[in-house]
Amino acid sequence: MNEILTGRRLAVLRRNTDPRLEWLCAQIARNRFLPVPPPDRVFIGDGDFRAIGAEFLRHFVRVGGLKPKHRVLEIGCGIGRMAVPLTQYLDSSYDGVDIVEDGIRWCAETITPVYPEFHFRTLDVANALYNPGGAEDAAQTRLPFPDGGHDFVILTSVITHLRTAETVRYAAEIARVLKPGGRCFLSLFLVDARARDGIAKKTARPAFLEAAGPEFIADEANPNAAVAYSESFLLDTFAAQGLRPARPILRGHWSGQRNAENFQDLLVLEKEGAR
Repeated sequence: MNEILTGRRLAVLRRNTDPRLEWLCAQIARNRFLPVPPPDRVFIGDGDFRAIGAEFLRHFVRVGGLKPKHRVLEIGCGIGRMAVPLTQYLDSSYDGVDIVEDGIRWCAETITPVYPEFHFRTLDVANALYNPGGAEDAAQTRLPFPDGGHDFVILTSVITHLRTAETVRYAAEIARVLKPGGRCFLSLFLVDARARDGIAKKTARPAFLEAAGPEFIADEANPNAAVAYSESFLLDTFAAQGLRPARPILRGHWSGQRNAENFQDLLVLEKEGAR
């Protein structure tokens, strides 16, 4: 299941996209009435807030199989870049958690009053980059949600800031909170043979340091800034929790892959068991 989608297969995927989804994403991207946080509060990277959120909504539906009825959990929801477009799509509930309190505060004050089925919580989990003073060890954390309570879990560029023990723990927690047949959508850096070649040739961006794996670090002084993982290690880690690829991986252009639509790789996992 971890083959590369060729340009021809990507073209087929685009043709099969629901025109209603394309219309919705276009409306979201240019809807000036949808909230956008002040620039000085955004900590999740640059770019057009609404347009990036709309693009990922397209990925969640087209690549991940998200349905309006799904109960969604977003781990690392930041300051609502994915939550805002999801308000225009979901008929069910959404839970967002993050370790940056200011992002959660903005979401709770701005989104929840208008969309009461959207809930946000701060996790005081330590992270050298985003929450160095956190009280809880990420390698021991337990998400504040019951077993099997969600249909769809989102992590956009979250694994990219976790070390190995933390990633292993989150894999277990994702499996716990997903219902059988539920899916997890991740954007991340996966190192296969081609990506390893890009790292060795210094054409990969970020410029990860050559290593044996399973971790690949871009900045030894700030290791949480950008972390890539050996593809086999990451897939095995999730498979040990009953989560396996639901479709071929969509490769990102970070490592020099051709025919890539995205910067990071997109991985969709499905929990074993009937829906």
